Order: sequence, then C-alpha cells, then structure tokens
Amino acid sequence: MIAIVVALQLPNIYTSTATLAPSEEQQGGGLSALASQFGGLASLAGVSLGGGGAADKTEVAVEIAGSRQFMTRFVREHKLEVSLMAVTGMDKTTNELIIDADMYDSANQRWIRDVPKGKSVAPTDWELYKEISKIITVVQDKKSSFVTVTADYYSPSIAKQWVDWFVADLNNYMKNRDQIDSKRNIEYLKKQLEKTAVADMQSVFYQLIEQQTKTLMLSEVNPEYVFKTLDPAVVAEEKTKPKRALIVALGGVLGGMLGVLLALIQHAVARRRASLPAQ
Repeated sequence: MIAIVVALQLPNIYTSTATLAPSEEQQGGGLSALASQFGGLASLAGVSLGGGGAADKTEVAVEIAGSRQFMTRFVREHKLEVSLMAVTGMDKTTNELIIDADMYDSANQRWIRDVPKGKSVAPTDWELYKEISKIITVVQDKKSSFVTVTADYYSPSIAKQWVDWFVADLNNYMKNRDQIDSKRNIEYLKKQLEKTAVADMQSVFYQLIEQQTKTLMLSEVNPEYVFKTLDPAVVAEEKTKPKRALIVALGGVLGGMLGVLLALIQHAVARRRASLPAQ
C-alpha cells in the first residue's frame, strides 16, 4: 500500500536526447594536418596549434560541458534558477510548472526558502551546479566519438529546449575560445615574422598565419563549430520515470518478506511463552 501511494505521488519525468558528432572541420585535415607538419617549429615560436585533432577537441568540449563553470553559466544566462530549485512538478491539465510556494514567491519574484543562518536565500552557484548536473548529462562514446546530451525534466518541451540551448551554447563557447586563441596567435606570429630574415622561417610563419586565419574564418561562419547534430532532440511523448509498476512490484515483494518475518517472530514469541512454566 505504501509503495502504491509513493508511486502515485511521484511526478512524471520526461527525457530528451540529442546525438552529436565532431564537425567535419575538426576531422583530420586543416589545422591538425598542419600541426603534424609544423608542430615542432610552431612550439619553438611559442604558438600552440592544438595538434590533437578532432578527438582531442571533442574530449575537451565534453569536459568543459560537465564543468562547474560552464554549467553554472548556462543556468545563469538562461535564467533557470527557479525551474531548477523551486519546481516540484507539472500540472497535467494546464502543462504549467508547479512552483513550491515555500521556496519562491512568484508574485514578487523573490526567494523565501528557509536556509541556515549565514547562507544565501537565493541559490548559490554550487547549488545550481549540483541540480543541473543531475538533469543534464553529457556522455561520449570512446569508440565512435559520438556525444550524447540528455536532459530529464518534468516538462517534455522544456527538456527538449534545454538540450537545444546546451548544444548551441557549447558550440558557441568553443568557437569563442578558439577565436580568441587564433587572434592572439596571429598577432604574435606577425610580430615574429617582422623579426626574422630567414626565408624558410618566414615561409613557416606565413603558413601558420594562413592556417590560423582559416580557423578564425571557419569559426565565424559555422554555427556547429565543434559538434554537428546527427539526431536532434525532440519533445518526448512518453515518460521515462518513475517506473510505477516496478516500484509497486518491489514494494509488494518487500512487504511480503516483512510480513513473513513478522509472522515468524510472532510465532517464535508465542512458542516461547507456551513453553514457559505456568505461575
């Protein structure tokens, strides 16, 4: 009976998933090819070409996606604090999120939750990171290098929207990161080019500048800079959690075991009392 009540009280959770692959610009050619050819000279010149190719950049992007800094930034930029910390479910008739009135005052748009003395009433970055990392997960298949971004939430449409935002933000973050590096490298290479009179070194510097310029151009025109979407996120039509039938079945098994245990204890106590001499 307890298992049935618990199963009925748990809110539905919907899952939205997107499958990503390293973008074509990151696979094999271009910068990685030049890195293998001029990587040593570039290192001597003080320039990093990131010679690991697509696999390394994908792994870096996956690590960044799960980092506290990126996750917290994602929540703050899209203003997801209330959706993460104060929502307890979704109204099935209106499809509106249910907000805990003891945590957040929707009318005045302020946090009113009870917290220990000295702790911030508004959620901290650490709290937001812990909550968002439970909802959004990023997993890379080591064999295929494909990356899966998954979001679990009370609303299927919101879960889908969060996955789309997350993928776009990750691509933009990596794009801006590489643009800053390329601009800095180009500026540095131009200065070094002015200092050298060796024809071979000048040729190397020109090719390095050319490749850094290509990287900069590709990052500006390609929205899917690091990850290309193979299978986009969709609005789920069926819940993924909770498994109510499984909860009830486990509750029935545990209840039966507990009932048998109590019956055996009661029988043992009754036999013990019956074996005692009458007073």
